[in-house]
Amino acid sequence: MCAVLGALFTSVSAQWVKQTVNTTASFRGLSVVNAKVVWASGTGGTVIRTIDGGKTWDVNIVPGAEKLDFRDIEAFDENEAYILSIGNGESSRIYHTTNGGTIWELQFKNTNAKAFFDAIACWDRNHCIAMSDPVDNKFVLINTIDGGFHWKPIDTSKMPGTKDGEAAFAASGTCLITQGKNNAFLVSGGNDARVFRSTDRGKTWAAFSTPIVHGTSGSGIFSITMFNDKNGVIVGGDYEKVDQARDSAAFTKDGGKTWKLGSNLGGYRSGAAIYQGSLVIAVGTNGSDISSDSGASWKADGKQTNLNAIGGYAGARRWSIWGVGVKGLVVNRTVITVAP
Repeated sequence: MCAVLGALFTSVSAQWVKQTVNTTASFRGLSVVNAKVVWASGTGGTVIRTIDGGKTWDVNIVPGAEKLDFRDIEAFDENEAYILSIGNGESSRIYHTTNGGTIWELQFKNTNAKAFFDAIACWDRNHCIAMSDPVDNKFVLINTIDGGFHWKPIDTSKMPGTKDGEAAFAASGTCLITQGKNNAFLVSGGNDARVFRSTDRGKTWAAFSTPIVHGTSGSGIFSITMFNDKNGVIVGGDYEKVDQARDSAAFTKDGGKTWKLGSNLGGYRSGAAIYQGSLVIAVGTNGSDISSDSGASWKADGKQTNLNAIGGYAGARRWSIWGVGVKGLVVNRTVITVAP
């Protein structure tokens, strides 16, 4: 695989190509189902979808949600997806569609005045988990086991508590992810920068410290992505100091128990995604970076592009990679690996 990646970076220089999407919404939610089907969500109750690899896009405003900001989306095919909106109290909601966005069913409306939901993640179309910032120093978690017909609170009384000022960032929908059949990872920022891990679908959790910069309201971990149950990458920094690159990326080889700093990330990064082998791409306000060694070192990824989230679909030799950002920005790149 190292030989293939070497050929990739010396023989192929794929750049972001801007898509034509009829909207000015800002996007932070992104779900790439395959090379043809991509969904994204954002401000003004907006959800977009392509089923032909970006040739055409459907722009959908969810009825009754015109003032909501959908920061996360989880899609399974061209028909079914969950979307999660952020905000205090009842602004935090979960909707679900099974017909490509023609009809959206409101499945969950937050009733906890102190809660502020950040993200949703799914193991499959029936089993999902969603999270809110801490209330009384405990993250608020809910789950469904029946496709969202019922969302129920998860008991977090035994979950490690949070520090005052420790929370999560709803920056790219990747402060909470699922991995494998039962694992979930949750990352924090603010007055601490920790990785919380569950191996039983959110019933129990362990928390692990990281070397990512923290201590201010705008700093910490913004995104986590895992190769498998052992190897993964976290990125973040300080969104109020986007060019400050110190202590903004780290990687693990033991399932998140310990983390080592990566080098040369270009600044604050709100999202990261892993592709085949050890390739990782991270995106943020002042550009994107590529790592070919599982997050240990990074290099700038060509022309600067202001992106909030990244996702992709890896085929055998063709990788379809997507990014979304402000004012309707959607970009794509297709990377074809070249054997040495």
